[in-house]
Amino acid sequence: MDGEPDRLFPDEAPIESKPCTYAIGDVQGCFDDLLRLLYKIEFDPEEDQLWFTGDLVNRGPNSLEILRFVKGLGASAISVLGNHDMHLLAAAAGAVEVRKRDTIAEVLDAPDCEELLFWLRHQPMMHHDEALGYTMVHAGLPPQWDLARAQACARELEAVLQNSDYEDFFRYMYGEKPRRWRDGLAGWDRLRFIANCFTQIRFCDREGRLDLAAERRSLPGRRRSVPWFSIPNRASAGLSIVFGHWAALASSAVKASGVYPLDTGCANRGRFTALRLEDGCYFRARCRNESYP
Repeated sequence: MDGEPDRLFPDEAPIESKPCTYAIGDVQGCFDDLLRLLYKIEFDPEEDQLWFTGDLVNRGPNSLEILRFVKGLGASAISVLGNHDMHLLAAAAGAVEVRKRDTIAEVLDAPDCEELLFWLRHQPMMHHDEALGYTMVHAGLPPQWDLARAQACARELEAVLQNSDYEDFFRYMYGEKPRRWRDGLAGWDRLRFIANCFTQIRFCDREGRLDLAAERRSLPGRRRSVPWFSIPNRASAGLSIVFGHWAALASSAVKASGVYPLDTGCANRGRFTALRLEDGCYFRARCRNESYP
Protein backbone atom coordinates (compact mmCIF):
# COMPACT_ATOMS: atom_id res chain seq x y z
CA MET A 1 0.00 0.00 0.00
CA ASP A 2 1.90 3.00 -1.26
CA GLY A 3 1.94 6.55 0.03
CA GLU A 4 1.45 8.05 3.44
CA PRO A 5 -1.88 7.73 5.28
CA ASP A 6 -4.12 10.77 5.45
CA ARG A 7 -3.99 12.85 8.60
CA LEU A 8 -6.49 12.11 11.36
CA PHE A 9 -9.79 13.91 11.08
CA PRO A 10 -11.03 15.78 14.21
CA ASP A 11 -13.21 12.93 15.50
CA GLU A 12 -10.62 10.24 14.91
CA ALA A 13 -8.48 8.41 17.42
CA PRO A 14 -5.02 6.89 17.03
CA ILE A 15 -4.63 3.23 16.16
CA GLU A 16 -4.86 1.09 19.29
CA SER A 17 -4.16 -2.50 20.24
CA LYS A 18 -5.22 -5.43 18.08
CA PRO A 19 -7.37 -7.27 17.16
CA CYS A 20 -9.93 -4.81 15.79
CA THR A 21 -13.11 -4.93 13.74
CA TYR A 22 -13.62 -2.17 11.19
CA ALA A 23 -16.93 -1.50 9.41
CA ILE A 24 -16.29 0.22 6.08
CA GLY A 25 -18.72 2.10 3.84
CA ASP A 26 -19.48 1.44 0.19
CA VAL A 27 -16.33 0.67 -1.84
CA GLN A 28 -17.90 0.82 -5.34
CA GLY A 29 -14.78 -0.26 -7.17
CA CYS A 30 -12.43 2.30 -5.58
CA PHE A 31 -9.79 -0.29 -4.77
CA ASP A 32 -6.73 1.96 -4.53
CA ASP A 33 -8.51 4.25 -2.09
CA LEU A 34 -9.53 1.25 0.01
CA LEU A 35 -5.89 0.16 0.19
CA ARG A 36 -4.88 3.58 1.48
CA LEU A 37 -7.53 3.37 4.20
CA LEU A 38 -6.36 -0.09 5.20
CA TYR A 39 -2.79 1.20 5.38
CA LYS A 40 -3.97 4.00 7.61
CA ILE A 41 -5.71 1.71 10.10
CA GLU A 42 -2.82 -0.78 9.95
CA PHE A 43 -5.15 -3.59 8.97
CA ASP A 44 -3.71 -7.03 9.66
CA PRO A 45 -5.75 -9.87 8.08
CA GLU A 46 -4.21 -12.31 10.57
CA GLU A 47 -5.76 -10.43 13.51
CA ASP A 48 -8.36 -7.92 12.34
CA GLN A 49 -11.69 -8.25 10.57
CA LEU A 50 -13.35 -5.98 8.01
CA TRP A 51 -17.09 -5.50 7.68
CA PHE A 52 -18.17 -4.11 4.29
CA THR A 53 -21.60 -2.47 4.04
CA GLY A 54 -22.10 -3.71 0.47
CA ASP A 55 -21.78 -2.17 -2.98
CA LEU A 56 -18.29 -3.51 -3.47
CA VAL A 57 -18.65 -2.88 -7.21
CA ASN A 58 -19.63 -0.32 -9.85
CA ARG A 59 -18.99 3.40 -10.44
CA GLY A 60 -15.31 3.25 -9.49
CA PRO A 61 -12.62 1.86 -11.81
CA ASN A 62 -11.55 -1.38 -10.13
CA SER A 63 -14.55 -3.59 -9.39
CA LEU A 64 -12.74 -6.73 -10.50
CA GLU A 65 -9.78 -6.12 -8.18
CA ILE A 66 -11.95 -5.40 -5.15
CA LEU A 67 -13.97 -8.60 -5.63
CA ARG A 68 -10.81 -10.65 -5.87
CA PHE A 69 -9.32 -8.89 -2.85
CA VAL A 70 -12.30 -9.28 -0.49
CA LYS A 71 -12.88 -12.86 -1.60
CA GLY A 72 -9.22 -13.57 -0.90
CA LEU A 73 -9.50 -12.27 2.65
CA GLY A 74 -11.66 -15.25 3.57
CA ALA A 75 -12.88 -15.14 7.16
CA SER A 76 -11.11 -11.80 7.71
CA ALA A 77 -13.88 -10.03 5.78
CA ILE A 78 -17.68 -10.00 5.87
CA SER A 79 -19.62 -8.17 3.16
CA VAL A 80 -23.38 -7.84 2.89
CA LEU A 81 -24.99 -7.45 -0.50
CA GLY A 82 -25.87 -3.98 -1.81
CA ASN A 83 -27.96 -2.78 -4.74
CA HIS A 84 -24.93 -2.46 -7.05
CA ASP A 85 -23.83 -5.99 -6.17
CA MET A 86 -27.33 -7.21 -6.98
CA HIS A 87 -27.25 -5.24 -10.25
CA LEU A 88 -24.05 -7.05 -11.22
CA LEU A 89 -25.68 -10.41 -10.52
CA ALA A 90 -28.78 -9.38 -12.47
CA ALA A 91 -26.67 -8.29 -15.44
CA ALA A 92 -24.76 -11.58 -15.36
CA ALA A 93 -28.10 -13.42 -15.32
CA GLY A 94 -29.26 -11.49 -18.40
CA ALA A 95 -32.11 -9.84 -16.50
CA VAL A 96 -30.90 -6.26 -17.13
CA GLU A 97 -28.67 -4.45 -19.60
CA VAL A 98 -25.31 -3.10 -18.51
CA ARG A 99 -25.87 0.65 -18.25
CA LYS A 100 -23.69 3.29 -19.89
CA ARG A 101 -22.23 4.45 -16.58
CA ASP A 102 -21.68 0.95 -15.19
CA THR A 103 -18.10 -0.17 -14.63
CA ILE A 104 -18.80 -3.88 -14.25
CA ALA A 105 -17.89 -5.10 -17.74
CA GLU A 106 -14.42 -6.11 -16.57
CA VAL A 107 -16.01 -8.45 -14.03
CA LEU A 108 -18.32 -10.02 -16.60
CA ASP A 109 -15.40 -10.51 -19.02
CA ALA A 110 -12.93 -11.86 -16.44
CA PRO A 111 -11.72 -15.48 -16.68
CA ASP A 112 -12.71 -16.00 -13.04
CA CYS A 113 -16.12 -14.31 -13.45
CA GLU A 114 -18.17 -17.41 -12.56
CA GLU A 115 -16.09 -18.06 -9.46
CA LEU A 116 -16.44 -14.45 -8.30
CA LEU A 117 -20.19 -14.34 -8.92
CA PHE A 118 -20.66 -17.63 -7.10
CA TRP A 119 -18.83 -16.14 -4.11
CA LEU A 120 -20.86 -12.92 -4.34
CA ARG A 121 -24.18 -14.83 -4.40
CA HIS A 122 -23.18 -16.52 -1.16
CA GLN A 123 -22.64 -13.31 0.79
CA PRO A 124 -25.26 -12.44 3.43
CA MET A 125 -28.00 -9.84 3.25
CA MET A 126 -27.31 -8.85 6.87
CA HIS A 127 -24.81 -9.65 9.59
CA HIS A 128 -25.37 -9.51 13.35
CA ASP A 129 -22.68 -9.86 16.01
CA GLU A 130 -24.11 -10.30 19.47
CA ALA A 131 -20.75 -9.90 21.22
CA LEU A 132 -19.87 -6.63 19.49
CA GLY A 133 -23.45 -5.40 19.69
CA TYR A 134 -23.73 -4.32 16.03
CA THR A 135 -25.93 -5.29 13.10
CA MET A 136 -24.88 -4.55 9.50
CA VAL A 137 -27.08 -4.11 6.44
CA HIS A 138 -26.54 -2.24 3.20
CA ALA A 139 -29.56 0.08 3.20
CA GLY A 140 -31.88 -0.37 6.18
CA LEU A 141 -34.80 -2.18 7.77
CA PRO A 142 -38.56 -1.53 7.51
CA PRO A 143 -40.22 -0.39 10.74
CA GLN A 144 -42.12 -3.67 11.18
CA TRP A 145 -39.01 -5.85 11.45
CA ASP A 146 -37.28 -6.67 14.71
CA LEU A 147 -33.97 -8.55 14.70
CA ALA A 148 -35.54 -12.00 14.53
CA ARG A 149 -37.81 -11.06 11.62
CA ALA A 150 -34.95 -9.36 9.76
CA GLN A 151 -32.72 -12.40 10.18
CA ALA A 152 -35.46 -14.72 8.97
CA CYS A 153 -36.14 -12.56 5.90
CA ALA A 154 -32.43 -12.36 5.15
CA ARG A 155 -32.20 -16.14 5.22
CA GLU A 156 -35.17 -16.43 2.83
CA LEU A 157 -33.53 -14.27 0.18
CA GLU A 158 -30.09 -15.79 0.72
CA ALA A 159 -31.53 -19.25 0.12
CA VAL A 160 -32.95 -18.11 -3.22
CA LEU A 161 -29.70 -16.45 -4.32
CA GLN A 162 -27.69 -19.53 -3.41
CA ASN A 163 -30.02 -21.92 -5.22
CA SER A 164 -29.23 -23.24 -8.69
CA ASP A 165 -32.35 -21.47 -10.03
CA TYR A 166 -31.27 -18.07 -8.64
CA GLU A 167 -31.45 -16.35 -12.06
CA ASP A 168 -35.25 -16.48 -11.99
CA PHE A 169 -35.34 -14.05 -9.08
CA PHE A 170 -33.68 -11.23 -11.02
CA ARG A 171 -36.48 -11.18 -13.59
CA TYR A 172 -38.83 -10.13 -10.77
CA MET A 173 -36.51 -8.16 -8.49
CA TYR A 174 -37.09 -4.68 -9.86
CA GLY A 175 -40.11 -2.63 -8.78
CA GLU A 176 -41.35 -0.52 -5.87
CA LYS A 177 -44.32 -2.67 -4.81
CA PRO A 178 -45.39 -3.97 -2.40
CA ARG A 179 -44.58 -0.98 -0.21
CA ARG A 180 -45.56 -2.32 3.21
CA TRP A 181 -44.64 -5.52 5.03
CA ARG A 182 -47.25 -8.03 6.03
CA ASP A 183 -46.69 -11.59 7.14
CA GLY A 184 -48.91 -12.89 4.36
CA LEU A 185 -46.71 -11.61 1.54
CA ALA A 186 -45.73 -14.48 -0.71
CA GLY A 187 -43.83 -15.34 -3.86
CA TRP A 188 -41.92 -12.75 -5.85
CA ASP A 189 -43.72 -9.89 -4.06
CA ARG A 190 -42.32 -11.07 -0.74
CA LEU A 191 -38.80 -11.52 -2.08
CA ARG A 192 -38.88 -8.16 -3.89
CA PHE A 193 -39.93 -6.40 -0.70
CA ILE A 194 -37.15 -8.10 1.25
CA ALA A 195 -34.56 -7.14 -1.39
CA ASN A 196 -35.80 -3.53 -1.48
CA CYS A 197 -35.43 -3.23 2.29
CA PHE A 198 -31.94 -4.63 2.52
CA THR A 199 -30.55 -2.91 -0.58
CA GLN A 200 -32.68 0.14 -1.49
CA ILE A 201 -34.60 1.67 1.42
CA ARG A 202 -33.95 5.26 2.54
CA PHE A 203 -37.38 6.75 3.32
CA CYS A 204 -40.66 5.47 4.76
CA ASP A 205 -43.93 7.25 5.30
CA ARG A 206 -45.33 7.39 8.82
CA GLU A 207 -47.59 4.42 8.14
CA GLY A 208 -44.47 2.34 7.59
CA ARG A 209 -44.65 2.09 3.79
CA LEU A 210 -41.46 2.17 1.74
CA ASP A 211 -40.95 5.37 -0.24
CA LEU A 212 -38.20 4.26 -2.61
CA ALA A 213 -38.66 7.18 -4.98
CA ALA A 214 -38.87 9.69 -2.10
CA GLU A 215 -42.10 10.94 -3.66
CA ARG A 216 -43.45 12.11 -0.29
CA ARG A 217 -40.19 13.49 1.08
CA SER A 218 -41.18 17.15 0.63
CA LEU A 219 -44.85 16.89 1.57
CA PRO A 220 -45.99 18.78 4.70
CA GLY A 221 -46.70 17.39 8.16
CA ARG A 222 -47.58 13.76 8.71
CA ARG A 223 -47.83 13.13 4.97
CA ARG A 224 -44.10 13.62 4.65
CA SER A 225 -41.73 10.65 4.40
CA VAL A 226 -38.83 10.43 6.83
CA PRO A 227 -35.63 8.34 7.02
CA TRP A 228 -36.38 4.70 7.80
CA PHE A 229 -34.61 4.95 11.17
CA SER A 230 -36.74 7.95 12.22
CA ILE A 231 -40.08 6.12 12.15
CA PRO A 232 -41.53 6.20 15.70
CA ASN A 233 -41.55 2.86 17.51
CA ARG A 234 -39.74 0.96 14.78
CA ALA A 235 -39.20 -2.62 15.87
CA SER A 236 -35.41 -2.49 15.36
CA ALA A 237 -34.91 0.59 17.55
CA GLY A 238 -32.85 -1.32 20.11
CA LEU A 239 -30.17 -2.32 17.59
CA SER A 240 -26.94 -0.54 16.72
CA ILE A 241 -27.04 -0.65 12.93
CA VAL A 242 -24.17 0.13 10.56
CA PHE A 243 -25.14 0.67 6.93
CA GLY A 244 -24.13 2.31 3.65
CA HIS A 245 -26.16 3.29 0.57
CA TRP A 246 -26.79 6.91 1.61
CA ALA A 247 -23.80 9.12 0.84
CA ALA A 248 -25.73 12.32 1.46
CA LEU A 249 -26.50 11.39 5.05
CA ALA A 250 -24.29 13.02 7.69
CA SER A 251 -23.23 10.57 10.41
CA SER A 252 -23.31 13.30 13.06
CA ALA A 253 -27.02 13.85 12.44
CA VAL A 254 -28.13 10.35 13.38
CA LYS A 255 -25.91 9.20 16.25
CA ALA A 256 -28.79 9.48 18.70
CA SER A 257 -30.82 7.06 16.58
CA GLY A 258 -28.46 4.14 17.16
CA VAL A 259 -27.56 3.96 13.47
CA TYR A 260 -24.17 4.51 11.86
CA PRO A 261 -24.16 5.48 8.15
CA LEU A 262 -20.76 4.82 6.59
CA ASP A 263 -21.16 5.65 2.89
CA THR A 264 -19.28 8.92 2.49
CA GLY A 265 -19.22 9.03 -1.31
CA CYS A 266 -15.85 7.61 -2.27
CA ALA A 267 -16.98 6.97 -5.84
CA ASN A 268 -18.17 10.59 -6.05
CA ARG A 269 -14.70 11.89 -5.12
CA GLY A 270 -15.64 11.93 -1.45
CA ARG A 271 -13.82 9.80 1.10
CA PHE A 272 -13.73 6.38 2.69
CA THR A 273 -14.94 5.92 6.25
CA ALA A 274 -14.19 3.10 8.67
CA LEU A 275 -15.77 2.68 12.11
CA ARG A 276 -13.82 0.68 14.69
CA LEU A 277 -16.56 -1.26 16.41
CA GLU A 278 -14.68 -2.00 19.63
CA ASP A 279 -14.60 1.67 20.65
CA GLY A 280 -16.70 3.61 18.11
CA CYS A 281 -13.79 5.56 16.63
CA TYR A 282 -13.84 6.74 13.02
CA PHE A 283 -11.04 6.73 10.44
CA ARG A 284 -11.19 8.36 7.02
CA ALA A 285 -9.18 8.61 3.84
CA ARG A 286 -9.83 11.09 1.06
CA CYS A 287 -10.72 9.60 -2.30
CA ARG A 288 -8.15 10.14 -5.04
CA ASN A 289 -10.05 8.20 -7.65
CA GLU A 290 -10.01 10.05 -10.98
CA SER A 291 -11.80 7.43 -13.05
CA TYR A 292 -15.41 8.16 -12.09
CA PRO A 293 -17.27 8.38 -15.43
